[in-house]
Amino acid sequence: MRNLQLSLNQTQKIRLQSALEKLESLSSKSNANSVVTVADSILIYEEGILKGHGTLDRKGELVATVCGVVERINKLIYVRSLRSRYKPETGDIVIGRVMEVAQKRWKLELNFTQDATLMLSSMNLPDGIQRRQTAVDELNMRSIFTENDLVCAEVRSSHNDGSLQLQARNQKYGKLEKGQLLTVNPYLVKRRKLHFHHLEQYGINLIIGCNGFIWVGEHVEVTDKMAVDQANDSEQQIGKCDQNSMDIDGPDGTFTPLKTRQNICRIANAVRVLSALGFSITMEVIMETVNFSKTMNLDIHEMLGSEFYVLVAESEAERRSATKRKR
Repeated sequence: MRNLQLSLNQTQKIRLQSALEKLESLSSKSNANSVVTVADSILIYEEGILKGHGTLDRKGELVATVCGVVERINKLIYVRSLRSRYKPETGDIVIGRVMEVAQKRWKLELNFTQDATLMLSSMNLPDGIQRRQTAVDELNMRSIFTENDLVCAEVRSSHNDGSLQLQARNQKYGKLEKGQLLTVNPYLVKRRKLHFHHLEQYGINLIIGCNGFIWVGEHVEVTDKMAVDQANDSEQQIGKCDQNSMDIDGPDGTFTPLKTRQNICRIANAVRVLSALGFSITMEVIMETVNFSKTMNLDIHEMLGSEFYVLVAESEAERRSATKRKR
């Protein structure tokens, strides 16, 4: 919110400020007992508690060492920072960009302090067969991923020195194509059970990475690679007569329809608006913003206008007020 820079007129500034103040008051009331600043005391309701991140025992009293929200898991008490860098955990769904192809591994940039490592042995091979990797596979690594490719993977493990090990042993992981990559602050993305979303009505795949990278792209059906290769081999003779024709559909012979590209841009703009306003990024909130833009009969480029930012903030304030009244 502090970095929100919009060309607002005086009326829009007042409306936006009013909506944000209303949201802040609703948030402060609901978290009045859990929000702490540095050196604030943390209430303890039982004996034998475990001190977690952001806490310190000072003369028998548990105090906070960072600003944030107090979280309790059984007997573990820790403070979750509201604004912080990405802190990887085992099992996180992440999106990264290949920075280097090294010996039996790829180096990926994850919006983290260090590059992550994806080993060839932790990768689902293109033929789909579970087998030991050979020297031939190592020579063909660039046919799988090369520099600047976008890859979806899972955090396998993290070490004390900050290094990360990734894995991609499932068909849902792998190279991402035909879409847009968006970058948001990692603290806006909450860990949930499901980070892969297939929006059937739009023909879109939405992947919300825990590291703040969000992918919006055309839906691609998972197919049997070997069956596809056999079909391609059987059609090579038929295609020889068209060798001199020009391929206008792309390297893989497919074409993304205009409607799908428009849907990608609309969903991507919804993510940009939510990120600029500092709202949590979830599939439900994104779709509410997309549907709201359609209800207002706004074109895709108009979603990035100042008025839509104000309308989204006001709509979110009303929704949270209504939810609180129902309780």
